Amino acid sequence: MANSGKPAGLDPVDRRIVQELLADARITNAQLADKVGVAPSTALLRTRQLAERGVITGYHAEVNLAAIGRAVQALVSVQLKGHNREEIDRFTSRVPALPEVVATYHVSGSVDYLIHLAVADTEALRDWVLDYLTTDPVVGHTETTLVFNRMEGNAGLLPGSG
Repeated sequence: MANSGKPAGLDPVDRRIVQELLADARITNAQLADKVGVAPSTALLRTRQLAERGVITGYHAEVNLAAIGRAVQALVSVQLKGHNREEIDRFTSRVPALPEVVATYHVSGSVDYLIHLAVADTEALRDWVLDYLTTDPVVGHTETTLVFNRMEGNAGLLPGSG
């Protein structure tokens, strides 16, 4: 379920559940209920409702990309030649699905997309950009920036959660 960007109307219990899940998505329902101060049945029901409302959109594991042979990360800025809807749809359905792509961002400004890649080495990075971007007729310009280090921000904190 897509979120329109409007506030989700979370009450204090919902906010606490979300905050606890952001801190540890592997927490058991019993542990969650204990931390939030509600019955396990309430915690389960509230968590399911948060997912149904689109507040919780999934759970995931974080992987050390270098440990799985993808030690080189880069952000590739992509400027399209034109903005034909059919070409954009083709580009946006193809590129994010490629296995080396960590994330794709549609952005404003001088570029149209930022693509976060993780590949084995700089040769693989060069080949990827050549094979999937510079040969694409809709791509007008690319600029590749190597990522040396990623530092987590506070995206998980809810406003007013301290």
